[in-house]
Amino acid sequence: MLNRKIYSKLLDWKQQPDHKPLVVRGCRQCGKTYSVLEFARKNYKQVIYLNFFERKELKSIFADSLQIDDIMLNTSVVMHIANKFKAGQTCLIFDEVQECPEARASLKFFKLDGRFDVICTGSLLGVRGYRENPSSIPVGYESHIDMYPLDFEEFLWANGQDESVVERLKQCLESQTPVPEAIHLQMRQLLLRYVVVGGMPEVVNDFVANKNMNSVIQKQREIIETYRDDMIKYAARDIKANIIDCFDSIPRQLSKENKKFQYSVIKKGGRADKFENCLRWIEDAGIIKRCYNLSVTQLPFKGNSIPDVFKVYMVDTGLFVSMLDDGTQYDILQGNLHIYKGAIFENLMADILTKMGRQLYYYHKDKGIELDFMIRYKGQSTPLEIKATNGNAKSLKTVMAHPEKYDVTQAIKLADCNIGYENNILTLPLYMAFLLTEV
Repeated sequence: MLNRKIYSKLLDWKQQPDHKPLVVRGCRQCGKTYSVLEFARKNYKQVIYLNFFERKELKSIFADSLQIDDIMLNTSVVMHIANKFKAGQTCLIFDEVQECPEARASLKFFKLDGRFDVICTGSLLGVRGYRENPSSIPVGYESHIDMYPLDFEEFLWANGQDESVVERLKQCLESQTPVPEAIHLQMRQLLLRYVVVGGMPEVVNDFVANKNMNSVIQKQREIIETYRDDMIKYAARDIKANIIDCFDSIPRQLSKENKKFQYSVIKKGGRADKFENCLRWIEDAGIIKRCYNLSVTQLPFKGNSIPDVFKVYMVDTGLFVSMLDDGTQYDILQGNLHIYKGAIFENLMADILTKMGRQLYYYHKDKGIELDFMIRYKGQSTPLEIKATNGNAKSLKTVMAHPEKYDVTQAIKLADCNIGYENNILTLPLYMAFLLTEV
């Protein structure tokens, strides 16, 4: 059983007085259903589970009325529930709620009624008709949690690393002292494994149990095919093929020296008016994350971002690597990174930052200054430079040499190294990126 951070978030939600029905959003197969069911069974006396994808007939429960007593009666009949619903002790789970907009709309009435808790899960909430039918979203009557595949810390837990290891890493970061060699070597190896395995629960479980990379790759590529199947099944007819072309272009986009997303890379002559909706569909499905260029390196980042200049990263690093050439996983584990090294470790950092809940930003100017990522850290605008090995960070040094021009007084380089500090640049091992939580 995988230990997931969402459990504590669900517990916080339940303990809030007068809490609203909850919608847990995330890409397919990231562990939403399992996590929600585990939580509900441990914290409620009665759990009623409705999966609208597996049982289409459950939609009839909401067909004629959204009054709670009517919903309860219909549910009792359809689900063959003999016992009466217990106020304050019953949790209803609406799984794949995007398949039944009426169930989503009923959340308003569950909130006003107040007797029962409701948790919804959805994989394609951004793309299954809600843009065309916004009235099905009960604005103001639901709370949200975004769920992702396992992050690096959860991956460490799955591989037998306990909290004492993470606490030691935090101490080293705070004191800016090198990580003990034994821990350092272990973390380096675990990070490379995370790069190729990623955080999809089925894949992680398989890797932990069998350590068989062929099986890992097969499961990852099956998930990728599931995503492509969704694009064919659920996207509007006129953009199905374009969505798949857009999705398949991501490795090519990131293999370029200038990793800015370019529609012409999808197809020669490609333009935003043809492919922007396709890219938005993939983003709404929770598969990718945009990283926006900044006009200046100053806070606030959102106000200084350039909406139509961005990179695109896969939310899960393992799935991204599975889209590359056969043998890439072996090369990474052996440290032979070849042409994709920039793409791989930038996508790793995007994975880590996204799963921390951060929006992604970078800075690039035509005069050669490019900073891989920009984050708010300890209240300041902070560049992150990502190096697969421990190479020279030319742009970072240029920016740090002119603080009055760039309004930057601290920076972090993440590389294959131990902790160090020089000229206001904090150097950290790549595996410590998940600890950069302080904003």
